[in-house]
Amino acid sequence: MSSAVLFDAPGPRARVRNGLLTVISIVAVAAVLYGVYSGFDAKGQWEAKIWQPFLQWETWDFYIIPGLLGTLQAAAVAAVLALLFGAVFGLARLSDHTWIRVSAGVVVEVFRAIPLLLLIFFIFYLAPAVAGGGDYTFMAVVLGLTFYNGSVLAEVVRAGVHAVPKGQSEAAYAVGMRKNQVMRLVLLPQAVTAMMPAIVSQLVVLLKDTALGYIIAYVDLLNTGFKILPARFFGSLIPAAIVIGIIYVALNMALSYLATWLERRSRRSRKTAVKGPIAAPGAVAVSLGAGEGTEGAGMAPDRGVE
Repeated sequence: MSSAVLFDAPGPRARVRNGLLTVISIVAVAAVLYGVYSGFDAKGQWEAKIWQPFLQWETWDFYIIPGLLGTLQAAAVAAVLALLFGAVFGLARLSDHTWIRVSAGVVVEVFRAIPLLLLIFFIFYLAPAVAGGGDYTFMAVVLGLTFYNGSVLAEVVRAGVHAVPKGQSEAAYAVGMRKNQVMRLVLLPQAVTAMMPAIVSQLVVLLKDTALGYIIAYVDLLNTGFKILPARFFGSLIPAAIVIGIIYVALNMALSYLATWLERRSRRSRKTAVKGPIAAPGAVAVSLGAGEGTEGAGMAPDRGVE
């Protein structure tokens, strides 16, 4: 009889109770879904004429795909900049120089404390006053996402480096490495694996936060799905919300899958980096030939005591 580690195996009464609770939960969820379906049906949201625009290529070509490209473009640029921002300021917070460490901490804490929407508004209205007229919607969205998510990633980097056992850095210093070598060759490669789930979660948040560009009329997936499409096809707000929501779910799942693949690849590459036993310093590698016995294997024969 196998038993779980954290709890005992349920007995007959517990199995009956768990089964009953499962059935009740399924019925409750089905009732909620049916209520939502009935409400949409009463408003005519399941009529074919409302969903018909999403079966036409023109709708995707002129509305959804341009919005999707705008979302991906802003997310890609902001993700790269946020990762660079997080790496630079995260490592700066680990500096031995007080003025660098304190300055980086002030920058990170300020951008973490300001709401992202306020950052986007501030950049959007400040840029024309500084640089003159022009369209700054893309820049406002990208910089706002960079500053906010980069400051969060900076804390992730700092926590990831601190999560590496202290003995790793002590051993590196013991063999004569400098601090930049210890950070670059020992701590960061191990910290990246520990940081990967948090980095992916923050990048998913960044991708979803591109929807805040809707407030300043940035052409993204939310703008085309909830502003342009319902105005063009009257009554298609709920179908547009469902379609746009499915696209966002697919994007986030693809990003999570990519990060999982990269993590597995990095783990596998580290495991296969060493092709055999590591020889001690000063050891002489001698091949073992056929019929050479222990002497050919690099082991001195017993010659007795002279």
